[in-house]
Amino acid sequence: MTTENSGISKGKLYSAAVLFTLSIGFSFYGIKMCVPYADTLTILSYRYISALIGVLIWVAVAKSMGRYPESKPGRPKKMLYVTAMFYILFMVLQVLAMFFATSIEGAIVFAMVPIFAQIIGRIILGEKATALQTVFVIMTVFALIVLIILNATDIDLNITGIVMMTIASLFMAFQNVAARYVRGVFAPIEITYTISVGGTAIFVGAAVIRAIASGTVRPLIEPLFHAEFVIWVLFLGIFCILLSAQFMALMLANMEIIQCTVFNSASTLVSIIAGALLLGEPLVWYHYVCGAIILMGVIGLSVAPSKSENAGKTLMDKMND
Repeated sequence: MTTENSGISKGKLYSAAVLFTLSIGFSFYGIKMCVPYADTLTILSYRYISALIGVLIWVAVAKSMGRYPESKPGRPKKMLYVTAMFYILFMVLQVLAMFFATSIEGAIVFAMVPIFAQIIGRIILGEKATALQTVFVIMTVFALIVLIILNATDIDLNITGIVMMTIASLFMAFQNVAARYVRGVFAPIEITYTISVGGTAIFVGAAVIRAIASGTVRPLIEPLFHAEFVIWVLFLGIFCILLSAQFMALMLANMEIIQCTVFNSASTLVSIIAGALLLGEPLVWYHYVCGAIILMGVIGLSVAPSKSENAGKTLMDKMND
């Protein structure tokens, strides 16, 4: 794994990558725990409210300790907003796509994010993958898609849903590239803060508008009377949005695109294992085989040598021109 000269050790980056993988993987379990009490939009609204509360506390503590990044003049804030916008658009399209496609279809398309990010990163940032890195990516994505298909009980393809999920996955890939591009200019916590504010405004706004249109706020308020919902939505907001966004931004600031995005594949494996351990879902032979291949791909990418010129273009380079 190549790391940038930022004072971040490989150990910290590996830790961030593992925690990111766990946070995304267990988010599916957390959502399952919330579903009996609220619909998708309500869950998303409270997830982002929780994330926003968490990030506001984080920022307040960081500022009081003098550890919050200084707002240097001359930084193009629009690039910060663009980076956050791609992530929020991904969430919006992902939610809309689920009205048309099944979660299985969505997972298959989302598995392609590492390949999309690799192509976009090559075009925009100039980051070039070695042949060995490409082999590990293809191996991981292929094993993940096979695992998802074999794990599905029924796949009924819906073109509208697949197109929307493909666009959502492209937004995620663009967000990864944008976060990599602005490294050194905007700190990970600034990206996370902007995502939390924007996501809260969009999803809570949509939930309130829906409540006004339907003439009742009961579906929006009623879940709060269930302790299990409150606990799990706090988990989804603080751990699965706030911390995962922070971990991903940190990784993208110090790793190549191709190395960061493949951890998304490992998160799907974590979600399946979590389902087996916590929900009693069965594990069969292909879980072990595909899981082993996915882990081999992730580990292989982490240790595979990179091209020496792979620092890639950055916003800082443009500002210094």
